[in-house]
Amino acid sequence: MPRPQGFTFERRADDSVVITHAGRAAGTLRGARAARFLDEVQSGDAQLVMARWTGNYKHGNERAARAHPRNRG
Repeated sequence: MPRPQGFTFERRADDSVVITHAGRAAGTLRGARAARFLDEVQSGDAQLVMARWTGNYKHGNERAARAHPRNRG
C-alpha cells in the first residue's frame, strides 16, 4: 500500500485546524481534538497522521477487494 500523500493542514486564528487533501477540505478539528492532532502531527509522520485523522486510511477491504472476481487476473 503506498504511503499517504497530498495532505496539508492550516492552523487558524481561532485555534481550529483545517486538513485538506489535494486542495479540498477533508476535515476540521476544533478545541481539544485540534490540540491533540497538533501534538501528534509534530511527533510522527505528518502525512500518515492526517490520513488517519480524516478517515482516509486503510478502509479494511484491501484484502477482500483483491479476491473479488472483477480483480482476478
